[in-house]
Amino acid sequence: MKNKTLRFIFLTPVIIYTFCLIVLPLLYILTISFFKSDFYGGMIYDFTLENYKELFNFVYLRIFINSILIALVTTLICILISYPFVLAISHKSKKIQQIIMTLVMVPFLTNSLIRMYGWIVLLRKSGAINELLLNFNIIDNPLSLMYNNIGIIIGMVYTFIPFMILPLYNSVSNIDKYTLEAASDLGASKIKRFLNIILPQTLSGLFNGAIMVFTPTLGCFFIIDILGGGKVMILGNLIKNQFLTARNWPFGAAISVFLILLTTILILIYKKIGGKMDDLGGI
Repeated sequence: MKNKTLRFIFLTPVIIYTFCLIVLPLLYILTISFFKSDFYGGMIYDFTLENYKELFNFVYLRIFINSILIALVTTLICILISYPFVLAISHKSKKIQQIIMTLVMVPFLTNSLIRMYGWIVLLRKSGAINELLLNFNIIDNPLSLMYNNIGIIIGMVYTFIPFMILPLYNSVSNIDKYTLEAASDLGASKIKRFLNIILPQTLSGLFNGAIMVFTPTLGCFFIIDILGGGKVMILGNLIKNQFLTARNWPFGAAISVFLILLTTILILIYKKIGGKMDDLGGI
């Protein structure tokens, strides 16, 4: 009885926090997504499905597709960078690994918005990258690295790559080094060792990292605003514009619900496939 009372006391603040700051806001967003918006930015409290029907408008479908493409490219680049990085540091001593992984986490100590403004100094036409390339006569004219998909993807990869490195590092750390040594002694090349040993045992971490990169990329609007210059639109910007600019809260809420459902589906897929991947990793 005493244990149940203590458990209730400790869980009560968490339950209140979850209900007030997560459940209630989500219910509010879901509720207003079925209302109408008037000409002055207010709400008409009449039930309607028009906001959800509007999601299938060709204009918004293009934004959805563009958002998914940017998220997929960002995730793929993060994978291509993270795998070699993690495999390279896995051969170092534990102390060196700890130092390197600490450096990976250092950017989180500063505000991501400030770091994005730092990329402007590097990517603009008079920035450090173009100046360096021009000075070495590698290019004749400055490259357009901002206010397009290139700048956006660079910002996305820089921001979210730690979320790919961490789960991959955890998976690679659990691989039995003697198995790799045995495969090497039997004449297996590095590619075969990766495809037959490393990849199967790190699929769970790979999928986990992919979800952690792909999902926030869909709604990360400030990178688009800073490095995209407002010329590119994804789901996050569309939601922000509906709430703050167009003052169409019901439609912005409908897009938010769509994004929540998409995220939930991805998490459910991860839970479904992730368990099977863990089983394969243990074989």
